[in-house]
Amino acid sequence: MSERGIPVTSADELEEILGAPTTAAVGKTRDRLDEIDREWLAAASLAFVATSDEHGDLDVSPKGDPAGFVHVLDDTTIAIPERPGNRRADGFRNVLRNPHVGLVLIVPGRGDTLRINGRATIVRDAPFLDGMVVKGHRPALALVVDIDEVFFHCSKAFLRSQAWRPETWTPDAVRRRALIAKALERPEADVAELDEYYGPSYAARIYG
Repeated sequence: MSERGIPVTSADELEEILGAPTTAAVGKTRDRLDEIDREWLAAASLAFVATSDEHGDLDVSPKGDPAGFVHVLDDTTIAIPERPGNRRADGFRNVLRNPHVGLVLIVPGRGDTLRINGRATIVRDAPFLDGMVVKGHRPALALVVDIDEVFFHCSKAFLRSQAWRPETWTPDAVRRRALIAKALERPEADVAELDEYYGPSYAARIYG
C-alpha cells in the first residue's frame, strides 16, 4: 500500500464509502436568494471566495468588512467590494479567464454558513459602489456574482474545530507575523521594523 493511501477513482466508489446523500441535502440547493439569505448576508462580515483559471489552478481568498459588506443587487445577483491589498489580484485574474466562483459566507459565532456558487464579473464605476464606502474609502472594483446555486451548510466543521470557543484559541502556537515575513517573504528586513509594521498601526491602514 502506498504511503499516500489508496486513490478513490469513481463516484460509485465514493458513494460506497460515504453513503448516498439524503433527499434533504440534495434538495436544499436553490437558484435565487430567499429573505433568510438576505438576512444572513446583512449579518455576514467574512467571506471566502474560491476561483480557478482555465487550467484548474485554484485560489481561495478571504474577504472581510463590516457586516453587510456583500451587497444584494437583486434575487440572483450579489456584489463584493475590493479593498486595498497586496495587488496580486489572484482571484480577479482567475475570473478573467474562468468566471465560475464559489463563496462561503460567515457570520462570526455561527457554525452554519451560507454557500453561493455562480459566475462572476469584475466591474468598475458602478453606481452601487457609492454604498460600499468604509472609512471614506470607495472601492475601485467589485466582484459581481450571478447566482447559480445558494444553500446553507451545517455547523459540523465549526463544531469540530471549536473555532468560536476562545478558550481553545492558541495564537502563539505559531510564529508571529513579523517572523513569518522575515523567514519567507522579506529576509532583508529588520525584525523590529516588521514588528512595527504589523503592530497596532497595521489596522489603521487597512482601508488606505
